[in-house]
Amino acid sequence: MELLTLHLLIFPLSYDKFVGTDEATTCVGIVIRNKKNGMTSVSHMDSPNIVDMGLSQMLLHVVDHNMEAELDVHLVGGFEDVSPNYAYSSTRSESQEQLDGHSFPLCAKIVEALFTRPENFHVQTLFVLGHNTRRDSEGNAYPIFHGLVVETSTGLVTPACFDRTSRCPDEIVRRIRVTSAYEDPSWSGKLLETYDTQTDQFRIASCCWSFRQKDISLTLKSLSDSEILLICSTSPSAEAPDFVDNLRRQWEYLIEHPDWRETFPSKQARAFERVGDGGWKRC
Repeated sequence: MELLTLHLLIFPLSYDKFVGTDEATTCVGIVIRNKKNGMTSVSHMDSPNIVDMGLSQMLLHVVDHNMEAELDVHLVGGFEDVSPNYAYSSTRSESQEQLDGHSFPLCAKIVEALFTRPENFHVQTLFVLGHNTRRDSEGNAYPIFHGLVVETSTGLVTPACFDRTSRCPDEIVRRIRVTSAYEDPSWSGKLLETYDTQTDQFRIASCCWSFRQKDISLTLKSLSDSEILLICSTSPSAEAPDFVDNLRRQWEYLIEHPDWRETFPSKQARAFERVGDGGWKRC
């Protein structure tokens, strides 16, 4: 997965029939669903450093603290991006610790955080690491599933991937906000929320980036596809066919709009509301 991809979606039972996430390789898609009220939160995490805050963000919207909630949890993503002989050894040296890859530390942190929190979690799906790994004839590892979708009325979770037309509004701006959030201290350590449950609006909160993003984009755009994969992905051999194209579209936008205030004037969110055909229009 591309570095620094963190986002959070929270959907109530009455609004959307399905909600999901995809494009995960070493990342993990997490679903937390309150069985009593149907509130469903889906996040996409790529680093152990985001897990504690991320779970708190998810639970803030899902749990009614006036009652004890039974929370179903589903984890899909991550794969054996390094040899399991290293990742699961109890006698690793300090140098071997660096060979854990990206998936194992993230999955271990998520499980640890769920175990230590006081909420009543029921882990229904744990399709990660070895369970989510396939190998080709040469022994190279790849994830089996890159994403999931939840039916909010039943809580049923199934593997999924989405095409460009089904990724909800403002796809490029949301991708840029993900990759540029590290320059905005207001998002440090947080998941990027993109949906307002109370108003049923897609709200992409503002995020600032520096003018150097244009220079970075110009440099990266000049690289070959293989170079882009090696530099920008945690799992170059396992990315989807449109991975590089999506990055190039982000860089084109940053080159054309180097000033973040063009995208978020007065730091206002970019808000979208539903239209009759199920699509979205800018508010």
